[in-house]
Amino acid sequence: MLSKTDVFPRRSLRLHSTVAALTFVSAFASTAMAEGFNPTAVINIGSLYEPQNLDNTAGAGQGINEAFNGNVYEGLFVLTDSGDVEPKLIDGYDISEDRLTYTFTLKEGVSFHSGDPLTAADVKSSIERVTAENSASSRKRTLAVIESVETPDDKTVVIRLNTPSISLPYNLSYVWIVNDDAGDISARADGTGPYTLQEWRRGSALAMVPFEGYWGDAPSNGGVMFQYFTDATAQNNALLTGAVDIITSVQSPDALSLFADNPDFTVSEGASTTKELLAYNDRIAPFDSVKVRSALARAVDNKKLLSAIWGDYGTLIGSFVPPTDPWFVDLTDVNAYDPDSAKEMLAEAGYPDGFSFTLDTPDYDPHPVVAQFLQNELAKVGVEVKINIITANEWYTKVYKAQDFEATLQEHVNHRDIVFYGNPNFYWGYDNPEVVKLIADSEGVSSIDAQTEMLTKANKIIAEDAASMWLYLYPQIVVSTSNVSDYPLNGLNAQFFVSNIKKAD
Repeated sequence: MLSKTDVFPRRSLRLHSTVAALTFVSAFASTAMAEGFNPTAVINIGSLYEPQNLDNTAGAGQGINEAFNGNVYEGLFVLTDSGDVEPKLIDGYDISEDRLTYTFTLKEGVSFHSGDPLTAADVKSSIERVTAENSASSRKRTLAVIESVETPDDKTVVIRLNTPSISLPYNLSYVWIVNDDAGDISARADGTGPYTLQEWRRGSALAMVPFEGYWGDAPSNGGVMFQYFTDATAQNNALLTGAVDIITSVQSPDALSLFADNPDFTVSEGASTTKELLAYNDRIAPFDSVKVRSALARAVDNKKLLSAIWGDYGTLIGSFVPPTDPWFVDLTDVNAYDPDSAKEMLAEAGYPDGFSFTLDTPDYDPHPVVAQFLQNELAKVGVEVKINIITANEWYTKVYKAQDFEATLQEHVNHRDIVFYGNPNFYWGYDNPEVVKLIADSEGVSSIDAQTEMLTKANKIIAEDAASMWLYLYPQIVVSTSNVSDYPLNGLNAQFFVSNIKKAD
């Protein structure tokens, strides 16, 4: 098993991060006490996923969903921790007979943290933020079916579509309703959720306090502090020493041995949607060849990789679709591990002596370790992997935005995200017209069963095309001190609802 500390030592950075976070915690506790909150009721959460900014349409990363989704901001609908889509900021809605017009009635008595009441104009501008030309929202394309948003009065929103979209309520759960007057929200917030943003200290922590004017049930705690760490070791140490109460997602099986048999801690496992994948730039040679991509998939022992990273945890997957998605089917036998076959396929594709490529690798765990494993595996079939370590910000700029890469590692956290393979302009550039049509047409059907049938077919084609290399599905393991309870267990879209979390005295 590869040692993460050997690959990625950052001791001085760990110390700096921990000290900075603890300084902020102390300041937050003092402020909370002054505002009437009991500092012992504040939930301290350790996370490796600090947002890059606070605007989920501006490439903020998965950390913004973890901290803000359902906590600071809410949508017309919510994707619950169990995977159901339920109404949130609406009392109800009607659908026209042709399924092209949705009429929503907003809840009464909802206000933003600034005190402004929720109006239809806020909903309209929030949807337009996501669908705007400069939006980096991953759901921008799925909401492109919206032709117009009308506001006949302050409590009524009418959405007209250019084609039917059976997933509209689901896709609207990704749209934060932001105050129309909020302006730039990259470093501030004005939502309707149960918490207000108190302060964000970049590189350290993010503090939220209960919103006294919240329309729903009041939070069960006195506030929440997300403390951000640069690697898993620092995060684990913070939990062991009492600096944090809970870790949202444990990153290695080695860490579990510290907590599993200790009565002071609780280890819980839920369902994950986070996929570790090697994404190729399918636009360029040699990755524009199905045979090359299939050969590479057959050259890598994913079972051995999963064991090296996660031990007995995690799940092998044969496609981008996890078991929690309705169109899941077990495709692990497609391009299964077979290095001899991999060599034959490379020769058939015109690469009998292999080739070399650069793998842009995010600098945080477990990517550097995974990259080294892939380098060793692919070398056995004559393929040279040059590892280029980059930061999360560099990944977003170079890979996601500029699409200037050959191959990259990334974890994808979204639920029901097969739709990304139906978008030829997405960063990996996969373009199969049959898949594009299946995914597009699946939105226009009138039943969930019909949608599931079409997306299951698309899923199989994508796997057979080896569009990417799907390495494994992360486990979703939450560890807390034994006096903390009622936290969410599943990792759908990396969201982490905090309002029900309790901490006993």
